[in-house]
Amino acid sequence: MALRKLGDSAYLYPGSPSTLIRVVDEGAVLVDPGHGSGRHKDIRRELRKLGLPLKAQLVTHGHADHVAVSSKLDAPLFVHRFEFSIAESPLNREILTFGSRVPRGFLAYSAGEVKVHAVFEWGDEFFGLKALKLNGHSPGMTGFLDEENGLLYAGDSFFGERLIGAVGVPYLVDWALFRESLTTLRGLAEKGYMLIPSHGRPVKGDEAVETLEFNLNRLEEVEKLAIEFLRKPMTVEELALGIMGNYRVEITPQKLALDLVPLRALVAELYNRGLIEAVVDNGLRWVVKKE
Repeated sequence: MALRKLGDSAYLYPGSPSTLIRVVDEGAVLVDPGHGSGRHKDIRRELRKLGLPLKAQLVTHGHADHVAVSSKLDAPLFVHRFEFSIAESPLNREILTFGSRVPRGFLAYSAGEVKVHAVFEWGDEFFGLKALKLNGHSPGMTGFLDEENGLLYAGDSFFGERLIGAVGVPYLVDWALFRESLTTLRGLAEKGYMLIPSHGRPVKGDEAVETLEFNLNRLEEVEKLAIEFLRKPMTVEELALGIMGNYRVEITPQKLALDLVPLRALVAELYNRGLIEAVVDNGLRWVVKKE
């Protein structure tokens, strides 16, 4: 895989997630080192080519695929304080993703314990980057704004059309916050910043706005579908199967388990708006409130 230069002091090493390499003070800082048995070796090789020692690692959030190889790279790890225990603890990562301990081998990505060395707050500026609040996908999801290079590493605050098409519903834990983050991103795209998702290629200008609109439109579509499905009482599992079927998503146990997370978040959102109510009918079901 080829290293891509993004500006005078920034490079992108591709992957899923991609890794941002930011040049600072005759060294380098990584954003989202990623996962994979040889990922840490690949990153070290690229840094040697650039002649840069590694000074620090930043992660947008604590999911396993973003932090797995950080412990194999000799540099301190920085995370938002809301992501501290998620990044460090394998069990906490499983709970956030699945709701409890996960059956062995069930999740696509896993990682052992990870040592976090420092936490930051949204608005903090360090290593030539500014930490931006882009939560919704996870509690402390953070984007890193690089004014010098005109880019924003956006993590999992938005997704490409291909990934959403494969699962049906963007993965998130808070419906309203994810939507707010998309609105924030759209404002930055309209200002001309290049947006870099963790999973997918960088986008800029009209393409960035169109990609964000696709994400927003998918949220709106799923909300409307959910209201239609919930005109009769349904479990969240039944709702998920209906929505995945609508988008012709291949239904596997893993995809269903993942889609249950954002759809539970949607149920909470619709309930809090007073649009649906809970009933017990051979299980916990949800239904549109009668007018």
